[in-house]
Amino acid sequence: MAKRGQNFGEAANEEDKKKLNREGLSKALRVFRFVRPYRTQFIIGFIFLILSTLTTLSFPALIGQVTSVIQGKSAFTLNQVILIFGGILILQAVFSFCRIYFFAQVSERSMADVRQAVYSKIITLSIPFFEKRRVGELTSRLSSDVTQLQDVLSTTLAELFRQVATLLGGTIFILWVSWKLTLFMLATFPIIIISAIIFGRFIRKLSKQAQDQLAAASVIVEETLQSINVVKAFTNERIEIGRYHTALQRMVATALRTAKFRGVFVSFVIFAMFGAIMGIVWYGGRLVQSGEIPFADLLTFIFYTAFIGGSVAGIGDMYAQVQKTIGASDRILEILEEPSEVEANEELPLFVPVHGHVHFNDVKFSYPSRPDLPVLKGITLDVAAGRKIALVGQSGAGKSTIVQLLMRYYPLSSGKIAVDGRDLATFNITELRRNIAVVPQEVMLFGGSILENIQYGKPGASEAEVREAARKANALEFIDTFPEGLQTLVGERGVKLSGGQRQRIAIARAILKDPAILILDEATSALDAESEQLVQQALDVLMQNRTTIIIAHRLATIRKVDRIYVLREGQIAEQGTHDELANLDEGLYANLVRLQFENAVS
Repeated sequence: MAKRGQNFGEAANEEDKKKLNREGLSKALRVFRFVRPYRTQFIIGFIFLILSTLTTLSFPALIGQVTSVIQGKSAFTLNQVILIFGGILILQAVFSFCRIYFFAQVSERSMADVRQAVYSKIITLSIPFFEKRRVGELTSRLSSDVTQLQDVLSTTLAELFRQVATLLGGTIFILWVSWKLTLFMLATFPIIIISAIIFGRFIRKLSKQAQDQLAAASVIVEETLQSINVVKAFTNERIEIGRYHTALQRMVATALRTAKFRGVFVSFVIFAMFGAIMGIVWYGGRLVQSGEIPFADLLTFIFYTAFIGGSVAGIGDMYAQVQKTIGASDRILEILEEPSEVEANEELPLFVPVHGHVHFNDVKFSYPSRPDLPVLKGITLDVAAGRKIALVGQSGAGKSTIVQLLMRYYPLSSGKIAVDGRDLATFNITELRRNIAVVPQEVMLFGGSILENIQYGKPGASEAEVREAARKANALEFIDTFPEGLQTLVGERGVKLSGGQRQRIAIARAILKDPAILILDEATSALDAESEQLVQQALDVLMQNRTTIIIAHRLATIRKVDRIYVLREGQIAEQGTHDELANLDEGLYANLVRLQFENAVS
């Protein structure tokens, strides 16, 4: 499990390493179309960024001017220069505030739009897409990847421009001050830059390893908490703590190794930078002594050199950040460019009710992830409107697959499915699924109130409609025992309710939806006898006048259905009523009945 998390982290980081080329920049810029609605604020912010940079570049010149005043070599008085200095500081503060405020507007609003677009896309994608992705990976797209883009918009772009402008502007100023000293200073830069590139790559590699190991540790936590009942049942708390401890120790060891090399690198940069400044002071001092430049110019030159050195170091960080952004942009675009199963932004089609006549004609199917493994091998069945059928067979026989194909979760390999004589492929997916309701074995409730969970079957339904649906589902009795009634919070995944209560909420939800076709996926198998009786009564109400397909393991619950289909290895092996199939001497169904009867007696 930890290895899976590590692999995911490594895959993401491989994306981060994408080179900053024309294609990568082009892809990154496609994500920045979300900035277009806020281009006015962006332009205003950029103007303030330019003004802020110019005021910053004036500081070394003003310091040099103060030195000239002190030496009595300036036309200005000290008070005048300090007053100008104070005015520029005030302007710098105003410009910086406006820059941050306008860029924040752009980044926050545009990234909210990106998150909305990515989530809207994810929620409209087909089931096969989710089978190929982990939930943690998709949530990472909405969190860490979008955050990287936001950092670029709010900070990195501004800082990159500032550093480049400082580098160019500072170089022009020092050339104007002394071209000799400038050439001497530039001669020291290649050593620092080459060393920074070499160290930087190595440190980034170690940092990515630490991120991978942190991801692996996070996956252990995620999977352990999701399976906490299993951990408790097997009393494996010590093992899980040990696994997490081992993963953390690996991460700490790599992080400390990274810190060691970063410390060496920073020490080298400090030594090299201050060594270069000392060289400049030595050479500049000689120029001052020879009368080639005044002392104030040397002081100005040193300050500009410090600005330029900081810019060079900053541009390296900005470059690495832009590389990461290209990787994040690729992953976001990959999702945004997936074909949607439904178009959530389109107006919902008019509800066209169906009668519920379902027909499968020689349906063959293999899952997209396993195309060489046929699951259904020519299924033909017919369910008249309002009739009830059951699908019986061992696990893996294809029962759930038949239901998933009726819901159009997957495209058919061959054959045809029709509802009311109309090819399933011609239905709008939203139109089709609004006519179908599912009551699963494992009911998933949302973390809101009982009212909200039942209303999920018919958004906007009145409280009176919800109460009536709950009454028909035998749920109103226990709901009214709660102090908050329908407003009772069910907890995450419905943990505050018992299994039978969750099932009845799901039935109420299906009743409220009022579908033409009902799918019951072993809806009573995990319940005690009392809960099963209450749920079965609710199901009897729900099944009235609806085409019902029951996936069943407990055969006692399907005695009254109109037809039973017994599946074996993706084919219909037997079909008929309960009495017809139970009386076959060597029949599969008859054998299942005998086995369940014997188990019940024993």
